[in-house]
Amino acid sequence: MSSVDTGRRVIIFALGGTIAMSASPTGGVIPTLSAEQLVAAIPGLADNSITVEVVDFRQMPGASLRISDISALAGALHQRLGDADGSVVTQGTDTIEETAYLLDLLHTAAEPVVVTGAMRNPTLAGADGAANLLAAIQTAAHPGSRDQGCLVVANDEIHAARRVRKTHTTSPATFQSPNGGPLGYIVEGHPRLLNHLPRRAAVPATPSDDIRVAIITIALGDDGTTLRAVGEHVDGIVVAGLGAGHVPAHMVPLLEALASKIPVVLASRTGSGSTLQTTYGFPGSERDLISRGVIPAGYLDPIKARILLLTLLAAKCDAAAITAAFGAEGGYLDAETWPWPTDPTGDR
Repeated sequence: MSSVDTGRRVIIFALGGTIAMSASPTGGVIPTLSAEQLVAAIPGLADNSITVEVVDFRQMPGASLRISDISALAGALHQRLGDADGSVVTQGTDTIEETAYLLDLLHTAAEPVVVTGAMRNPTLAGADGAANLLAAIQTAAHPGSRDQGCLVVANDEIHAARRVRKTHTTSPATFQSPNGGPLGYIVEGHPRLLNHLPRRAAVPATPSDDIRVAIITIALGDDGTTLRAVGEHVDGIVVAGLGAGHVPAHMVPLLEALASKIPVVLASRTGSGSTLQTTYGFPGSERDLISRGVIPAGYLDPIKARILLLTLLAAKCDAAAITAAFGAEGGYLDAETWPWPTDPTGDR
């Protein structure tokens, strides 16, 4: 046990998910286990000298969580983290890459928020929930995790919320960070952060469920039917474009018309790498679309771009602020272009 862990305190907020599931009389598994039951099932927790407090915040599958649930959780974290060294959120893995990033954008304290879950429910051999929860508690209690915002811990890896993705339907190693890799690892019960995020970015907003941002994935031979059907009914659109940010040429006028009314963000459907800005010049290329008011997402994948856009809309940002924010978070503009202070804690 490291001396830095002695006497530290962590608050666990349980939201349900596979980690909290047990067998249902009607078949399958459903979330039933309380936060206290999850903690009681962790071997070796007492050896860490970390005081744990539990809060049963929600009890539902990850797929049923809403934006308002995470906004409410961010508020609860803000109220309680002054009494702890860090916090852990347990939930279903289906939406961790989204909820963690939303929490990252809303969280302003120096104390870390660590999100975890399980791929194998407690009824299965090799269930990973207890190991993931222990690793998350150890990470949340560690002083080196401060000022890193929201982290995702699973399979003994520590990931930044803004980078992490769920990449496999069933593998315990599902969480990966294609752009940058893990920040660190859990080794013999101790978090080892090999990298640190250079900055924090927070949005002063409380997103609700009434903001609608659609993701439209472009495919071979796409005739724009989905984009036309959705465009008039949403507050913003994220286009998951081909390659480095391309669409069929005949869709350009439609995207230009939409971009004159609502924010349209251009991401890549590939899952890693940045959208380009100046390389290609054909109709429907990234250069063409940007010239028509479409906003490049940079390194943000379509799912992260949607979370950022709806959070910026909740903050009532204008077009210039949205463009600047995506430049900073997408990695193609200086961090100073972020519309708010990039040191939200004010203590670094």
